[in-house]
Amino acid sequence: MTAWSGPMVDAHQHFWEPARGRNPWLAPGAAIPFRYGDYAAIKRPYLPADYRRDAAGHDVVETVYVETEWDPADGIGETRYAAALQAEHGWPNAIVAQAWLHHDDAAEQLARQAAVPLVRSIRHKPGGDGRTPGLMSDPGWRRGYAALARHGLHFDLQAPWQAFAEAEALARDFPETLIVLNHAGLPADRSEAGLRGWREAMARLSDHANLRVKISGLGQRGRPWRAEDNRAILLETVSLFGAARCMIASNFPVDSLCGSLDTIFAGFKAIAADLPQAEQAWLFRDTARAVYRTGGAA
Repeated sequence: MTAWSGPMVDAHQHFWEPARGRNPWLAPGAAIPFRYGDYAAIKRPYLPADYRRDAAGHDVVETVYVETEWDPADGIGETRYAAALQAEHGWPNAIVAQAWLHHDDAAEQLARQAAVPLVRSIRHKPGGDGRTPGLMSDPGWRRGYAALARHGLHFDLQAPWQAFAEAEALARDFPETLIVLNHAGLPADRSEAGLRGWREAMARLSDHANLRVKISGLGQRGRPWRAEDNRAILLETVSLFGAARCMIASNFPVDSLCGSLDTIFAGFKAIAADLPQAEQAWLFRDTARAVYRTGGAA
């Protein structure tokens, strides 16, 4: 079979300028617990020109900007920042915005975000680890979540697979809202038992038609990004959900801590090369276009 060489949509990437002081976790001296360990190397400006340079050799035609844990008191400010980048540089082509669904003003936040033409989805990391319930079980948070459908917004869910019982309830109770699972459910534990638990949790989640998956963010702490380490994750996810419900993404510049963008994209293409071209088209372009309405699908 032949590896994908056509146009790509990067379904999950970030731009930022830490010197503006809008991302507390990127401030000088800040050090939050981070799954890749020391992240000082990404405390630098990352703008469309940087991304284009990193993506040279891959035909990325559209990107999806995902919120960057901007100052939570000014979520709409981040959205306007991303929209201004699009007006100047042509990227991003869709925005996953920030909103704190358990706050008293959640309805107002969602209305303001939905009014920005590029906004397609909302991300707010709800926590939960399978032992302690996260916000997905909180009645106030769920009231905010219920308002997504009124604005035609999706929900980008970043949570570890151990919290998927809560995610299943969310998918079941709000079938009209599309959930986009970030980073393939964070399969950080690559032991045999860890991968078995991840696979079983993903299989249960795949039963819900309102789920889509981003295959991204698969770096491992202290290890360089290698296709052979991530082959089973990609192929198992596609087997469970089908290519038309999956999309490839870079998670750049965060995943630059693990490998170059060329290494990651070339690795994903090599892994997917044995799939039919129609399935590769869904993975690298069409699912993201359908979900985030980028480019010609907007």
